[in-house]
Amino acid sequence: MKNKDFILGMKDGIPIGLGYLSVSFGFGITAVRLGISVLNAFIISLTNLTSAGQAEGVNIIAAHGTLIEMALVQLVINLRYALMALSLSQNLDKSFTLRHRFIAAYGITDEIFAVCATKKKPITPLYMYGIIIVATAGWTFGTFLGAAAGEILPADIIAALGIMLYGMFIAIIVPPASKNKSVFVVVAFAAVMSTLCRYFLTFLSSGFVVIICGISASLIGAWLFPVKEAEKA
Repeated sequence: MKNKDFILGMKDGIPIGLGYLSVSFGFGITAVRLGISVLNAFIISLTNLTSAGQAEGVNIIAAHGTLIEMALVQLVINLRYALMALSLSQNLDKSFTLRHRFIAAYGITDEIFAVCATKKKPITPLYMYGIIIVATAGWTFGTFLGAAAGEILPADIIAALGIMLYGMFIAIIVPPASKNKSVFVVVAFAAVMSTLCRYFLTFLSSGFVVIICGISASLIGAWLFPVKEAEKA
């Protein structure tokens, strides 16, 4: 039964891994374009499963940002994973001990959370490991391919492929923003703030711009569109 959980997790992880393969290819291209080696790009993806966090992280590295800046940026960008983990903890099998929770926390991403959240039966450690292994393989292999390609392809092609990662971010926000007024307002406010920082607060590094835009947009969203207790339930 336990082995079946692991196999089922791997099966459910295949679509995620294939999606990660194409997205991380763009990250690998971006990393090499910013002066990061193929090996280091691979290690970054192996130890961090966060597309937005990695994309901004390599920008901070390339700009010689501080460790404090890096830590704050990653906190702001990846704080949602803590909320996802809290949500998933309500549907974990009794065999999910503290040790398993620490290990599984490595692989809680948006897509893995979405798949696990739909499961009616309690989630076992082996199921989580199966889905995480396949998703991680897709993410790291795609990064390696993109980084390797970035070292041999012409500069014009590298520049064109480098927008793949940012295209993914746009694809993520456009559908919900077109359907939900609150999402649209928050995204628009963040875009305006980013533009203002780019042209009027030029002394700020990209990392601190992300922090300012992310926090201010979240506060504006919470103020203009508060979620009532009845809606939460």
